[in-house]
Amino acid sequence: MKIENSLPILLLAIPLFFMMQIGHTSPVEEHVVSYSGFQVWTVATNTDEERSALLKYVQLYVPKPFQKELGKKLSEANITFVIKIADLKEVIKNENANIKTSTFSKSKSAHNMNWTSYHRLADIYDYMSYLAATYPSLVSLINIGSSYEKRPLYVLRISNSSSLCSKPVIWIDGGIHAREWISPAVTTYIIKQLVEVSANSKMLFDVDWYIMPVMNPDGYEYTHVYNRLWRKTRSMTSSPSCRGVDPNRNFGFKWGGLGTSTNPCSDIYKGTKAFSEPETLATSNFILGKANQIKMYLTLHSYGQSALIPWGYDVAYPNDYNDMLALAKSAVSKFLKYKFSVGNSAALYYPAAGGSDDWAKSIGIKYSYTFELADTGTYGFLLPASNILPVAQDFFPALGVFATKVATLKI
Repeated sequence: MKIENSLPILLLAIPLFFMMQIGHTSPVEEHVVSYSGFQVWTVATNTDEERSALLKYVQLYVPKPFQKELGKKLSEANITFVIKIADLKEVIKNENANIKTSTFSKSKSAHNMNWTSYHRLADIYDYMSYLAATYPSLVSLINIGSSYEKRPLYVLRISNSSSLCSKPVIWIDGGIHAREWISPAVTTYIIKQLVEVSANSKMLFDVDWYIMPVMNPDGYEYTHVYNRLWRKTRSMTSSPSCRGVDPNRNFGFKWGGLGTSTNPCSDIYKGTKAFSEPETLATSNFILGKANQIKMYLTLHSYGQSALIPWGYDVAYPNDYNDMLALAKSAVSKFLKYKFSVGNSAALYYPAAGGSDDWAKSIGIKYSYTFELADTGTYGFLLPASNILPVAQDFFPALGVFATKVATLKI
């Protein structure tokens, strides 16, 4: 979810070209983006004015030729900064270091999935298909539409009931933002636990699950092939040199409000209208068709280690905020390894209109949350694959708290 907005020029008196905001622009021609020589800097804020202007903090992706001058200008402005990543290219190279040795041939197994590596979309979809074929009494694979580049949008229904409308539902999605690889990894781990681990069968007694591991498959594939830090979809825009819409600014509640942009080259570009993207439109239509049954909406992002509660479009609170807060705190109490903050989205981070969690809440889904997974900024979007299992294993017990609550709700 984190965004890297350009620092206000008047505040810092730094030329815009120092703010190398990765993902803000991308030529239509496909080419591999190199991060050789780049560093990641975190800029701290000291005053309320700075916090307001900088959205509490900013990360800069700084190319080598500008590092000395930018550091000087920040120091002259008495702005504290820390070099979080000294060699961005090396971190990206090592993020998925085990991919060649940890995956195995399909000739030996029906799928390639594991949770020691980040996987391409084909592996994730093959795993979903495998589960549907292997556990037909528990798993249904649903194609809810196609992405801009015509990739299928798959949702997995997990239920021990043949009736489609007999139980309340928990919806979980991941991969809205392409570069947040830990999100699809954790959603697929949840799927594995619910389907393949018999000890968790109790979590299917009174609740059905609909899980969409990758809502933005075009962007996700693009991060694996061309630009690791791409965030948006891959649709064409009015700008010939910039593609994509931020899908988490494209949902139809308070669309176009605070924390969005009309600039197609921005990472937070809202699109030409609400649900302009086939991915957000297909997802919202599917959820609307089951809105009476879906009692909880969980969307997994990274990074920040926070459980965020609507509203996100501004610092505003729904009438049942205290109920939502109490349940989120109960769920987060199950985390042992990672400490999570809990609170209102806009208050803990920044206002951001058009988010999926706000939209889900607006259509009557009582419990709607965004979870920003690990870490808190050491690696950020580039969390090494060695963290997948620790993050996923720490997160999963919280779902038991949610399932217990949802099971008490009538449809």
